[in-house]
This record gives sequence, C-alpha cells and structure tokens, in this order.
Amino acid sequence: MKTSFKFSASCFFFFIFQIVIFTSSQILKVNSQGSSTTDSCNSNLNLKSEILFDTASFHCLSVWDQQDYILRYMRTDTNVWSFVLSAPNTNAYIAMGFSEKGKMVGSTAIVGWLSNDGTATMKKYFLGGQSPNQVLPDEGNIQLVNFTSSVVAENSRIYLAFQLNTEMPSNRLIYSVGPTGILPSTADYRLTEHQDHISTSLDYNTGKSETKTLYANLRRSHGLLNMFGWGIFMPIGVMVARYLRQYDPIWFYSHTTIQSLGFILGFVGVISGLVLNSRLQNNVNRHKGLGIFILLLGCLQVIAILVRPDKSSKIRKYWNWYHYITGRVLILLATINVFYGIHLGNAGSSWNAGFSVVLVILFITALILEIRMWKRK
Repeated sequence: MKTSFKFSASCFFFFIFQIVIFTSSQILKVNSQGSSTTDSCNSNLNLKSEILFDTASFHCLSVWDQQDYILRYMRTDTNVWSFVLSAPNTNAYIAMGFSEKGKMVGSTAIVGWLSNDGTATMKKYFLGGQSPNQVLPDEGNIQLVNFTSSVVAENSRIYLAFQLNTEMPSNRLIYSVGPTGILPSTADYRLTEHQDHISTSLDYNTGKSETKTLYANLRRSHGLLNMFGWGIFMPIGVMVARYLRQYDPIWFYSHTTIQSLGFILGFVGVISGLVLNSRLQNNVNRHKGLGIFILLLGCLQVIAILVRPDKSSKIRKYWNWYHYITGRVLILLATINVFYGIHLGNAGSSWNAGFSVVLVILFITALILEIRMWKRK
C-alpha cells in the first residue's frame, strides 16, 4: 500500500509540475488585441463638418491596441499642433494627457465624453494628485486654441479633436479610458478614477509611438510571482504536509522547501508590486494593503517555524492550531488578491482561466487524497 501511494504521490507532483509549466506559458499570452474597429489609419477621416480644423495630411498611428485608440496629429502652424484621438464609444470618457516625466500625477489631460442625451463635452484637467479632489478642471500647463475643440460621435466611435498653442508638445503621452456608464457630472465636472491607462512616448517627426514596456514587464512579473508564490506553491506545500506524513521526515523537508520557495517568490512579488505602484501611481490601496497583510502572515509563518516547540511540549498543539489556521487564511486571501489583481490590471480572461484551472486541479487532487486518507483510518 505504501509503495502504491508513494508512486501515486510522485505522479501527482509530476502532473502538478507539468500543469504549472503549461499554465505559465499560457498566461504569458496576455490578450492584447483590440476590439473590431470602424476606424483605421487606412481609412479617410470623413468628419470635415464636425471637426473645426483641417485634418488633411495628418500623421496617423495606433497608440493603444488594447483599447483601439488611434491618434492623428500634425503641426498646422508655427506654434499650433492639431490632434484627433479616436476610440470606441463605450459610454465612458476618453483622455489624452501630456506629461513631462511620463507620470500621471503632474500631467495635463484633455478629456472628452458624450452624455446619454448626446451632449458632447471636452475639458482640460490638471492631475495634481491621485484623489479626485486633486484632479482640477480647467487647469493645467497646456494652452488650447480657442474655438477649435470638439467631441464627435460617428460609427460607434468617439473623436476628440483639439489644437494646442505650443512650439513643441511633450512627447510623453498618457491615454486613459473611464469606467463604463460613469461620466463626469455637469455640476462640478469631477472625474472618477480611470478604468485603464497606458503611458507612451511619441516621436513627432517619425510618428513612432512606444509604450513603456518596462512597466508592462514589471506588471506581468508582479502577477506571476504572486500567483505562483502565494497562490500555487503554498497550497501544494500544505497538501504535502497533510497527505504525505507517513513518509517522515521527507514530508517535512519537502513541505518547508516548497513553502520557502513560495514565500521567496511571493516576497519578491509584493516588492515588485510596491515598485510598480510608485512608478504608475495607481490608486490600488485595497490590493496593496491586502498584499502587505499576506506578506505579514507569510513572515509570521516563517517565524513560527523558527520557534517551533518540540513534539513533547504542552504548547505544541496550540502551535499546530496557529500554524494551520494562519496558513489557510494566507492561502484564501492570496487567492482572492490574485484574482483582484488580475481584475485591476485588466490582464484578460487568459490569466483568470489559467489560474482557475490550476486551482480546480489542486482542489480535485486534494479531495481525492482526502478521501483516501479517511478510508485508511
């Protein structure tokens, strides 16, 4: 019986390893395809009557594939630059920001939206901070050319057209999209937090736009490290401790090795998340706070191992309760936070599906092993 179970356990961990490798290769394929579009740089911009300046001979480029943002621009006078930003009309505001350092805070954004009654609105905002009361309408360090701005809806898309009075606009551009169905109120024009955004750089001479791939890579690394560290290796380590105890002391060393690996990956994942938050300056306090609390629970588990009382000690059973409960709480919160992070990062269904598949496999495997353990009693 022991030989058969040992073989089954070996097959199980080999199978889990294969699943982890397969899943990691799949979730890296984050969906970056935009929605179907009725506008492209190969099509003519037939909005001459609605846009209040000539758009002939404009440079055109796709600046945000995921949200299907298309930018047209041109220097139309010595100190006048004309822009037309095109995006799907999702009943949300669209925005284009000009930043000196490529960060959201400190930038000036041009924001446009169409109300449910068809009223078109465009506002300039200065982003003085992350809270809504620090986003100030009709403020900023760029100057719009009077009576040339317009917001146009055509073929399920929204067009944001404006001109800047400047010798050279900032080449650090930020694009964002607001939450669907939540538009600024005409009472105070206060903006709600964007649903998603991207920071890019634009060479106005060549028309080449580049996203900050460093942040994209850092975001992906943050997600993978936490997913594997807290969300996958930790549950596997718990399963080793519960179902392989007959192989003493192999189960203990296997358990501590897997949990240590999970803790290291999770620790690096939390640190990368803090770095990412400082660079992007996103308002993700709930996600960040939960991540720090999970790291604290992980640190307490490490400390608990270092002060583990002897088996003959009277307080050993209380230590076991503490270790058991803390570990389960950590895994539960980590699972919730991983899914929440996927949601905040708009990583796509492939991340949700990949992580869900691994969790289901772990759950089914644990259920089978649990039944076998109860039958042996």
